[in-house]
Amino acid sequence: MKKLQKLSAVIITHNAEEVLAECLESVSWADEIILLDFKSSDKTLDIAVRYGVMVYQSNTWPGYGKQRQIAQSYANYEMILMIDSDERVTTELQQSINLILQQPPAKIVYSISRCNVFLGQAMRHGGWYPDRVIRLYPSCYAYNNHLVHESLDVSAIPIRSLHGDLLHLTSRDFCTFQLKQCSYAKAWAKQRYQKGKHYSITKIIYRSFWSFIRTLLVRGSFLDGTRGWLLAIVVCQYTFNKYVALWDLNCTSRNRN
Repeated sequence: MKKLQKLSAVIITHNAEEVLAECLESVSWADEIILLDFKSSDKTLDIAVRYGVMVYQSNTWPGYGKQRQIAQSYANYEMILMIDSDERVTTELQQSINLILQQPPAKIVYSISRCNVFLGQAMRHGGWYPDRVIRLYPSCYAYNNHLVHESLDVSAIPIRSLHGDLLHLTSRDFCTFQLKQCSYAKAWAKQRYQKGKHYSITKIIYRSFWSFIRTLLVRGSFLDGTRGWLLAIVVCQYTFNKYVALWDLNCTSRNRN
């Protein structure tokens, strides 16, 4: 059946040589692949060129939301698939997307279930599956300006769920994963600080402890075995880091004044 819509796969990267090739292979069927890179010092750009990707570069980092907006601005087609370099489109998801492309354009966005792989294991509990994200959408929509934990800026727009998973390799190794989590915590704290948010040490401890209990017991990460316990600890640690980073920003500001 002939496609009525064309697809632009859009990717933002930074030093992604270890994971990029498999990502590009998983979206090689798209009508075009757009890659916006931020100062990679490894072979990311070489890999992208080898796969025939349309490569663009940026020398400043405006945050994840705005970086996705810039990358999308280079797309030429009416449907956008936003994907990260550590994600892969499964065969079932590809089939679901192709069915959408065979339909007339409509103001509908599509949510995709992410299968998050943590330390080599696909997590099925702890709030990590199904981790639905809106990644397929008409090009008239765009991401918000959030520095981190950005999302598509849509309101009162119909959302339809697609079949098939987006495989997400959350950690190439534990230390790399921790560094990434720290950078997220720092960006989250900066974003909250700019909005005038602040929390006491008591609330920080409470929120950190509750995040552990919620992940382990309420969301059942213990059902994923050893990695489920480790995940609960990591979530607790991330929660603690981001709130303490915000607390520190507020303390530094008060001391300056």
